[in-house]
Amino acid sequence: DDPISFPVRGRAPWEPRNYDNQFKGQVTLTQALAESRNIPAINLSEDVGRELVSTVARGFGVRSDLASGPALALGVSESTLIEMTGAFAGILNGGSSVTPYGLTDLRFQGDTEPLMDGTGTGIGERVIQQSAARELRWMMAQVVEGGTGQRAKIDGWQIAGKSGTTQAARDAWFIAFTGDYVTGVWMGYDDNRPLSGVTGGGLPADIW
Repeated sequence: DDPISFPVRGRAPWEPRNYDNQFKGQVTLTQALAESRNIPAINLSEDVGRELVSTVARGFGVRSDLASGPALALGVSESTLIEMTGAFAGILNGGSSVTPYGLTDLRFQGDTEPLMDGTGTGIGERVIQQSAARELRWMMAQVVEGGTGQRAKIDGWQIAGKSGTTQAARDAWFIAFTGDYVTGVWMGYDDNRPLSGVTGGGLPADIW
């Protein structure tokens, strides 16, 4: 978690920072995730390769266009709440993709045949190893136990999740799961105005 700089043609270099404007030096991946530290996420993505990061995201159902630069690691690409919640469901179930849907069926009143239904959805291909999913679930539990997701704690429940706040606070997320349920919360304005005083670990975690 040290300062980094990326050259940008024709512009000043991109020098990302953490939300708290601090750098903590060497940290574990668990601490970096729990504290939503940007720099370790970028370093990890650069180490393993952006193409692999994109491949895993797409495997878990993220269909939106993904950034090609180092900011990919910070979630700068737009995605929908149902895509992200479905991706978290893939982590919960052991690393296989999940196809989420927002309805059971849709039909005209009086008709017996639905116009569309939820058939053909469910568990898909394996994206990451079960052992990796298990380790990631434990790491995400530390986000709720002692990190940015503490406001989502519920006595007697084991919860694992992740907060997220986009640049200029235009989006604030908290997505998490128990052993049975995956729930995603998004806050923002539909005209893309920035939020005031809201981060993913605040009101979205409270709502969750």
